[in-house]
Amino acid sequence: MPKYLVSVSYTAAGIKGLRKDGGTKRRHVARQAVESVGGKMESFYYCLGKRDVILIADLPDAVSMAALSIAIAATGSIQLETTALLTPEEIDRAVAKKTAYKAPGA
Repeated sequence: MPKYLVSVSYTAAGIKGLRKDGGTKRRHVARQAVESVGGKMESFYYCLGKRDVILIADLPDAVSMAALSIAIAATGSIQLETTALLTPEEIDRAVAKKTAYKAPGA
């Protein structure tokens, strides 16, 4: 199952919700959301700095990740950035694939 890193930044409304609900409730809500599209949340951490939350989840496919991202972003409570994660073995398969790309001027 593809793995994704989701970086979350709360808006002012999101911070108000966090203050009201607390961190463990928001983690529970995130887990339920991931599971609702057939995924599994691997980890969930709050951060100090530019991002407020980092989570890693396994999801069935990119469409499931997009559905989750759209539903969450539509609330206006958070901004998120999603990064597809690849294993070293997947990179081995990628570099072994032949492509038709040629550099400019080549």
